[in-house]
Amino acid sequence: MTDVLIVVALLLVAGAATAAVLNRDPVRQALVLSFLGLALALLFTFLQAPDVALSQLAVGSAVTPLMILLTVRKVRRRSGNDHGADEPAGRER
Repeated sequence: MTDVLIVVALLLVAGAATAAVLNRDPVRQALVLSFLGLALALLFTFLQAPDVALSQLAVGSAVTPLMILLTVRKVRRRSGNDHGADEPAGRER
C-alpha cells in the first residue's frame, strides 16, 4: 500500500512541476508552486521523513509562493508608477 502512495505522490510532483514550468503567469505559477510544495510534503511523509516534510510544508507551500506574489505585486506597482521625469528624484511611495 505504501508503494502505491509513493507512486501517486511522485506523479503529483511530476505533474505539478511540469505545470509550474509551463505556466506563464507568475500568479498562477505561485499557486502551482504551492501545490507542488504540498505534493512534495506528502511524498516526504510517505517516505518516512516527517522533519523534511514539515520544512517543505512551511517553505515550499507557504513562504516561497508568498515571496513570489509580493515581488510580482511590487514590480507591477512600480511599473505602473513610471510617468517619466515629472516627479522629483528620491520620492517613493
